[in-house]
Amino acid sequence: MARMALGIEYNGNAFMGWQRQSHAGRTVQGALEAAITKVADHPMDIVCAGRTDAGVHAIGQVIHFDTLARRDLHGWLLGINSNLPEDVAVSWIKEVPDDFHARYRGCARQYRYSIVNRLTRPALMRSQMTWVRHSLDDVRMHAAAKFLLGEHDYSAFRSVECQARSPVRRVHRLDVHRAGEIVSIDVVANGFLHHMVRNMVGVLIDIGTGKQDPEWAQRVLQGRDRTQGGVTAQPQGLCFMAVLYPTAYNIPVPEGALFAGISSDIKLVSSR
Repeated sequence: MARMALGIEYNGNAFMGWQRQSHAGRTVQGALEAAITKVADHPMDIVCAGRTDAGVHAIGQVIHFDTLARRDLHGWLLGINSNLPEDVAVSWIKEVPDDFHARYRGCARQYRYSIVNRLTRPALMRSQMTWVRHSLDDVRMHAAAKFLLGEHDYSAFRSVECQARSPVRRVHRLDVHRAGEIVSIDVVANGFLHHMVRNMVGVLIDIGTGKQDPEWAQRVLQGRDRTQGGVTAQPQGLCFMAVLYPTAYNIPVPEGALFAGISSDIKLVSSR
């Protein structure tokens, strides 16, 4: 039995999310398992680094599966990609030790939320970014983001459907920066709650438009009450960027990952 790890990217717009559903519906997990099953010639169950919701994208999702089939890496890569739909692709594949686990061996994960900030609605970028027509002050947003760094109870930023046992997480980085009309928000943490990033973005958008002061982010955090926060930001602006694993596994990290200074020996908190 061999354990294989793969890097996955996908456009989430046409999917009901990552997780395979018992009812009818297109999912990323379902598409991947069907494609891998054809190449391995046996039923397949895969494990991912982090489940994503409907409409959320990924550049650096990582999965693993176990197989008795023997193929060279080039054969696995070409075979799986040839059986995948156009909005999902495998970027790399490698054999890993039996103790590797895509979810539980991760040390940190990074998400990026992208906003088109201009008066008129976008056409080309509308499926991968969220449009905010009111002017956003990225300096105010970045100042507010500092209040959300560190290890805290993030109950104010979790959805009512969140099944995580503990609301405590450690946020290593939360950066807001602008490049022309694009505002990007990068979040790196040891684990995420359901809708945590999108709820953080909702708070930061209200601060960026001047509806709230930067200190409001701290008050929301300390209140631990989801109803006191902002609206949940739209899913299409969110992208799963990267996962950090212990160096011994030699798992590729996508360009743009922000893991500098984070120990790769810290075990990921059990989360989505």
